[in-house]
Amino acid sequence: MSKTGFSVPREERYFEDYVAGSVHEFGPISLDEDEIIDFGKRFVPQPYHIDRELAKKTLYKGLIASGWHTAAAMMRVYSDNYLSAVANLGSPGVDELRWTKPVRPGDELTVRVTVLETRRSSSKPDRGIVNSLLETLNQEGDVVMSMKMINFMTARQTSG
Repeated sequence: MSKTGFSVPREERYFEDYVAGSVHEFGPISLDEDEIIDFGKRFVPQPYHIDRELAKKTLYKGLIASGWHTAAAMMRVYSDNYLSAVANLGSPGVDELRWTKPVRPGDELTVRVTVLETRRSSSKPDRGIVNSLLETLNQEGDVVMSMKMINFMTARQTSG
């Protein structure tokens, strides 16, 4: 599924193509039990991420993906679909990262990106700043993770 709303493919997408108020959806992606356990063992070795039997005895009542695993899966979808392949200059960071609901094995995740604001850089007119709200939703439409992302993008045209 991809309801991008972009008028150009990511290989031709520049700052001007990110329009405040636009909403883009990408996915689905799912995390299976083995992936969740492998990621948990490698990076976040908590019982509810690495052991299906011990996980049943936790407040989650079963195995769940690490929030960092959810973030990594979201980032793959975001990078492959939303970020420009020619104009992305990186990000200084994210704000308001929240994990609002557990992700369980087999959940189908969709990434919804809302462009909150765009502005041309006053000090570097060949680029702009794109502020976006990223929401990761499960198959029920529940938000399981959200954050605000800042990206620097090269502009197609120099303002002036």
